[in-house]
Amino acid sequence: MLENSIWRQYNDTLNLHAILSEIYAPWEMEIEEDEVTLHNTLKAKLTKKEFRLFAMEQGNIDDEEMKKRFGYTDEELQTAKNKLHKKLKQDKVRLAFRKQEEENL
Repeated sequence: MLENSIWRQYNDTLNLHAILSEIYAPWEMEIEEDEVTLHNTLKAKLTKKEFRLFAMEQGNIDDEEMKKRFGYTDEELQTAKNKLHKKLKQDKVRLAFRKQEEENL
């Protein structure tokens, strides 16, 4: 399903659980384990440009390539990265990745 996604353009594997677990480690919360759900949540919470920047950054794409892709200067790229990381740490975004507890009634 995700073979042609923006994420796959810059990353060989769909390792979002490991990446998000590292980002959200200070909050000691359980992250959803389904990679497709994590991917779809990221797409829903980030703009297309932010999602592409996140995928490129996690795919270890060179900053020069990112600046060329987005038409940014060094300062604009750093500002965009900071804004992205700040958005990922917001409660409304962070809590969307939390593992949902199954109700056994």
